[in-house]
Amino acid sequence: MTALLEVNGVTKRFGGLVAVSDVSFTLAEGEILGLIGPNGAGKTTLFNMVNGVYKLNAGKISFAGEDITNRPPNEVVHLGIARTHQIVKPLYGMTVLENVTVGACFGRDYLQLKPARKVALEVLERVALADRADTSARSLTIAGKKRLEVARALAARPKLLLLDEVLAGLNPTEVEMMIGMVRGIRDSGISVLMIEHLMQAIMSLSDRIVVLNLGAKLAEGRPQVVVQDPNVVEAYLGFPDIVDKLRGVQ
Repeated sequence: MTALLEVNGVTKRFGGLVAVSDVSFTLAEGEILGLIGPNGAGKTTLFNMVNGVYKLNAGKISFAGEDITNRPPNEVVHLGIARTHQIVKPLYGMTVLENVTVGACFGRDYLQLKPARKVALEVLERVALADRADTSARSLTIAGKKRLEVARALAARPKLLLLDEVLAGLNPTEVEMMIGMVRGIRDSGISVLMIEHLMQAIMSLSDRIVVLNLGAKLAEGRPQVVVQDPNVVEAYLGFPDIVDKLRGVQ
C-alpha cells in the first residue's frame, strides 16, 4: 500500500522535557493505525506535531508526498488532515449544524456557506445527528459531542482523520456505535490515525499498532504481534487491568 503519512525521526522538547523522542512510522492509504501507550507517553503531542499545532525540534513529516513539517494547522487541514480533540471542543454558541458547517468552511476545500451547509447536513446524517441539527451544541450528551467532533472533522473532507480518544467516556452501546462509525469512515476512503485507551476496541479496529512509552516508540506491528511483545506488557505493568486486556487480545 502507498504511504500517505510518513513521520521520520520527530522530536519535541518543552524546555528540558523531551515529550517525543526520535519517533518514526508510516501510515498507508486506507489504513487504520492505532497509537497506544500509558498516560504521558507523548501520543497527543505527536498528534499536535502532525497537524501543525506544535513545531518540531527535529525530524520530518510528509503527507501525500509533500513535506508538511512545521506547516501551520490551517495549511495542514487544507492539504487534507483533520482531527478531533481528546477534550471535546464544540462551539457552544452555535447549533449542531452550524458547528459542522464551520468545519466545511475551513476544511480542505474552503467551501462557501451554501455548499458548506450541504456538506454539513450530509455528514450529520452519517453520524446520526441529523435530528439534532438545529439544537444547541451545548445540549448534546457526551456521546453526542463526541460524534459532533467527528462530524466537524469529516466536514473538512480529509484524506486522513486523527481521532484522539473518541471512545473515552462512552457506554458499551455508544462504543459499539462509534466503532462502526470509524470502520465506515475507513471504508469510505479516509485513512485513520487514532489514539485510544480502550484496548480491546483499538486492537480490533486497527490494522497496525504503534506503541509509545516515555516519548519513544516502543513497538510497532499488527495487533496480534504487539500484544505479545514483552516490552509492551512491561510498559503497562503499572496498569494490571490493561495488561490483562492486552493479553486477552488474540
